[in-house]
Amino acid sequence: MPNLTILSWPNLQSLAMATTNLQFLQNPFPRPTFSSKYLVMRAPKMVFKCGCSSSSSVEGDAFSLTSSSKCDVDYLGESTKGDLNINLKHLENFGLDGQATLEGPIEQVARLEAEEAGSLLRDLGIPSPSAARLSPRGIFCTRTLNLRSISAIGYDMDYTLIHYNVMAWEGRAYDYCMENLKSMGFPVEGLAFDPDLVIRGLVIDKEKGNLVKADRFGYVKRAMHGTKMLSTRAVSEMYGRELVDLRKESQWEFLNTLFSVSEAVAYMQMVDRLDDGVIPADLGPLDYKGLYKAVGKALFRAHVEGQLKSEIMSKPELFVEPDPELPLALLDQKEAGKKLLLITNSDYHYTDKMMQHSFNRFLPNDMGWRDLFDMVIVSARKPEFFQMSHPLYEVVTGEGLMRPCFKTRTGGLYSGGSAQMVENSLNIHGDEILYVGDHIYTDVSQSKVHLRWRTALICRELEEEYKALIHSRGPRATVVELINQKEVVGDLFNQLRLALQRRTKGRPAQTLAATNMDDRELTESMQKLLIVMQRLDEKIAPLLEADGELFNKRWGFLSRAGLWDKSHLMRQIEKYADIYTSRVSNFLNYTPFMYFRSQEQTLAHDTYSHYCSEHNGSSTN
Repeated sequence: MPNLTILSWPNLQSLAMATTNLQFLQNPFPRPTFSSKYLVMRAPKMVFKCGCSSSSSVEGDAFSLTSSSKCDVDYLGESTKGDLNINLKHLENFGLDGQATLEGPIEQVARLEAEEAGSLLRDLGIPSPSAARLSPRGIFCTRTLNLRSISAIGYDMDYTLIHYNVMAWEGRAYDYCMENLKSMGFPVEGLAFDPDLVIRGLVIDKEKGNLVKADRFGYVKRAMHGTKMLSTRAVSEMYGRELVDLRKESQWEFLNTLFSVSEAVAYMQMVDRLDDGVIPADLGPLDYKGLYKAVGKALFRAHVEGQLKSEIMSKPELFVEPDPELPLALLDQKEAGKKLLLITNSDYHYTDKMMQHSFNRFLPNDMGWRDLFDMVIVSARKPEFFQMSHPLYEVVTGEGLMRPCFKTRTGGLYSGGSAQMVENSLNIHGDEILYVGDHIYTDVSQSKVHLRWRTALICRELEEEYKALIHSRGPRATVVELINQKEVVGDLFNQLRLALQRRTKGRPAQTLAATNMDDRELTESMQKLLIVMQRLDEKIAPLLEADGELFNKRWGFLSRAGLWDKSHLMRQIEKYADIYTSRVSNFLNYTPFMYFRSQEQTLAHDTYSHYCSEHNGSSTN
C-alpha cells in the first residue's frame, strides 16, 4: 500500500502550481491567514474551473485511482476500488519524501493529525461526518460500506428522491378510497383521515382485523382492533403463542412504506363499521380478510384510474415537499464518477412532471433532471424488476411513445426491462451498485437477496424519532433506574424466598447466617421487599406504557418495541439495508468518497466490559 503523505504549505503550493488540470482564477494560492501547517483558504475566495468531464482528471500526475482490475480488499473485507493513492514518483520530482512527516509511532502521529483535521474542518466551516452522524440528518450504517468502491447508484423516486406531504398525498388517496367504497355500498359517513392512527412498520392481521407492533423476534407487543388499542392482557391472550411471520401473506400485511398509511387507516376504520354491524348484508358475508380485499380494491382503483396522480400532477406544489440540497448531492456523486440510475414504478408522464418540479429549479447552469442520470427506467414493475426479465421499451418522444428494444444505452430512457439488463449494459455487477429506496421489500430486500446490490433505506420519520428520543432521555433514564432498583431488591427477595423454601423442607439455607435467621425476621423482610417491588411495578408500568409517546401516542417509537428491544421494522432494516437515513440530501454531509463503518453490535454477554472496569487492579499475585 502506498505511503500517505501530508504536505506542508510550501510543498503543497509548489505541487498545486504544477497541476495542469485546474485553471485558477482570481489570486491563486493566497497565504493562510492563521497559524497552521496545512492549507486553509480564508479570503479572498478562490474560484476554479475543472477542465475535465470525469473524476479521472483529479488524479493528474499526483494521484492514481485504484481500478477494478487492481483493487484488493481491506482488513474489513471492503473493496479498495476507487481509492485515491499518492504517486510517489511525482513527489520525488519535487524533492519530497513520503516518510518525512510520518516520523515517530503512528499512534502518536495519527492522534495529532486527527486533532489538526478536526480543527481544519472547523476553520473551513465544513461539518465533519461524525458530527452529522450525531444528528437527525445522519446516515447510519448497519454493514460496512466503502462508497468509493461503488460504481453506480440507483434511486427510487416516490418518497426517496421526492418526498410528499403525507397529510396531503395520503389524505387524498384516502379520500378517493372512501369515495370508491361508498360507490360500492359501504357506509363511510363521518370518517376522516387520521395519519396518527398508524406508523410505518406495523403489521395488519387480516384474519383478526387487528393492527399489531411486533419486536425483532415476531412477538406482538402492542395491538389495535379497529381503532381501539387493546390492553396488554388482551394482547397476551390473543397472541401469546403466535408469532408474526411475514412469509404467511394470507394473514399478515407489513406496512413497508408511507404509501401504506392511507390503506391502513381506511381498513381499521372499516373494521369498526363491520363490528358495529352497519355494513349492508347485500354486500355479502364479510369477514376481516374479505374486508381488507374490498379496501385494497377501492384504493387500487384510485391509482389505476389515474384520478389521484392527475390531481397531483396539476398542482405538485400542494403535495411535494421540496429539498433544494438533494439535486446537489446527486450532482456531487455524478461528478465523482458514479453512474446514476433512476428506477421507478411510476409511469413516464408522472415521473417527468414530478422530477421537473422537484429538481430543475435547483440545478445549476440550466441543467435538467435528465442530465443527472445515466439511465432512467420507468414502469419498472419492482419487485419483479429484480427477479425476472420483462420486455424493454425505449421512450422516444416527449409524449411518451415507445418502441421495443433489446439493449440499454447510456443516457437512455426506458420502460420495463430488468436489473440484469442494467448490469449487462453498464458492465457493473453486484456490490458495485448501491440502490436507494424507501420500501424495504420492493427496493431494499429484493435487490439485496437476488443481486447482492448494496442497499440504502430512506425513512423520513427518523428525524422526528431522533428528536423524540433526545427529549425522552429523562423519562427513559428514570425507568431504567427504577428497573435496576427493582432488580437489586428482587435479588434479595429471591434469596430469602429460597432460604425459606429450604427451611420448610428441613434443609439448611445457602449460608450459615441465612440458616440462623429468625423466622419472624425472615418473613417480615420478605413482606417488606414484596411491597416495595409491587409499588415499583405500579410506578414502572405507566412509564413504560408512555415510552415513545413523543413520537406516536399509540405505538411509541418506530425502531423500538419496548424499552430496550428492537421493533420488527428495525430488524428488517438491519437485515437488508447496509445504510439508512432520513433523506437522500444527507449524503451532502458525507461526500461521495465516504467509508461507512458499522458500529459495534452489543451482545447480552458484553457486560464483561463492566466487570473488567469494576475489578481493575483487584487480581492477586
